[in-house]
Amino acid sequence: MTTKARTFVFSWLVYRVFFSALRRFQFRSPRLNLKNTKVLVVGLAKTGLAVARFLKNHGARVTAADVMTEKQLGSHARKARAMGIALSLGPHKAETFLANDLIVVSPGVAHTIGPLEAAREAGIQVVGELELAVRYISEPIIAITGTNGKTTTTNLAGEMLRASGFKVFVGGNIGAPLIGYVDSGVRADMIVAEISSFQLDTIESFRPKVGVLLNISEDHLDRYNDFQGYVRSKGRLFENQEATDFAILNRADPFMHRVEPEIRARKLYFNTNSDREDGVEFRNNEMICRLPGNMPLTLSLESFNLKGTHNYENAAAASLAALAAGATKSGIQRALDMFEGLRHRLEYVKTVNGVQYYNDSKGTNVGAVVRALESFDDPVILIMGGRDKGGDYGVLNGRVKAGVKSLIVTGEAREKILNVLGGLTNSREARSLEEAVHLAREAATPGDVVLLSPGCSSFDMFTDYAERGEVFCNAVGKL
Repeated sequence: MTTKARTFVFSWLVYRVFFSALRRFQFRSPRLNLKNTKVLVVGLAKTGLAVARFLKNHGARVTAADVMTEKQLGSHARKARAMGIALSLGPHKAETFLANDLIVVSPGVAHTIGPLEAAREAGIQVVGELELAVRYISEPIIAITGTNGKTTTTNLAGEMLRASGFKVFVGGNIGAPLIGYVDSGVRADMIVAEISSFQLDTIESFRPKVGVLLNISEDHLDRYNDFQGYVRSKGRLFENQEATDFAILNRADPFMHRVEPEIRARKLYFNTNSDREDGVEFRNNEMICRLPGNMPLTLSLESFNLKGTHNYENAAAASLAALAAGATKSGIQRALDMFEGLRHRLEYVKTVNGVQYYNDSKGTNVGAVVRALESFDDPVILIMGGRDKGGDYGVLNGRVKAGVKSLIVTGEAREKILNVLGGLTNSREARSLEEAVHLAREAATPGDVVLLSPGCSSFDMFTDYAERGEVFCNAVGKL
């Protein structure tokens, strides 16, 4: 064995021992005294119900508030009542908020609503589900955020760590809320969590050992005052990190410089073009990974199954996060080769009469539509629409002119989209997603791609993006 090889093996062993020690070290603020504490949970969807259950299990006197009616909440309301949780449904009442010692806000509830502001002014502590959960978690957390690609990168990083022999919990803004992990009785070596900007709005002590910011583009401007407010929210992922932590950043993202100066953690970059910078450099179908104190690792993307440059970026970010957390090269490579992608994210549905159909229902912002269109060289019949989130559809002008053969719009935002993009290509309106699929079939010829990439939320016609994607897939299946 050469001297360089011995040095590499020694460094890698030190790295693994370091993270083994981290798993026994607690990065959190003191736990809350919940026994007989009056706690209000605001928002009774999946996360709110998990929070209410946790609080009840820890002896709190719990009330859940939601603007929806009991009928609209359905099983969530029934489960809450069965647990002995009091409900305050319909328009929020200030007196309900002020009658509690602690308030826990679900991610779907804006942290700036009047009753919450009044509670803060009255000295009542207001935290989010993420902040509550991390007070009770001692395992190191790999936290992944960004406007697009979070779910893919989170799942891929989890698979890389599992393939490297770690026991991993994957959750957060996808799947199981972190508060559910706390009470599950199951312990992992580490946690890989997708984190949304809404969750970051209410943190206090949250400190991920590895923080990943994939990209920043316009999103949720129906919730933030302006784009800079959204950028600040994303940057909060790193605010409690120290010099021993890792921050993984996209060197090619034009807005990354807005959060970078405040980061104290060690920075690793993907999309780097320098062999003197720690991170990932792309070379053809390979990724060259450089971490501090280690020899470069080369990973192959020859067998990587996901389409698009953005998915190469997701793979690079996941690889860096996994390496920083102690994953092995063989484990990372195995996950890259085997990962099949996720439902509703540039998901291939079927080919009908030479036309390929893709479901990108999870593309709920304009940046996601850009990335989806970048994935295809063939002419695209693009289906867009839903509930507008305040994004600038004009960003798509060049892409629509260059590669969109026909645009079909549906949902609440259809007129706004048509006003911006309708004159750039053949455009039509549809009253339903099923009708949009039939109009797309009429517009398509062999060799074309029909792409559902809405650029909007689904809440005008569907419960979530998954239901929207299923409706699309079912309509395509009937062609």
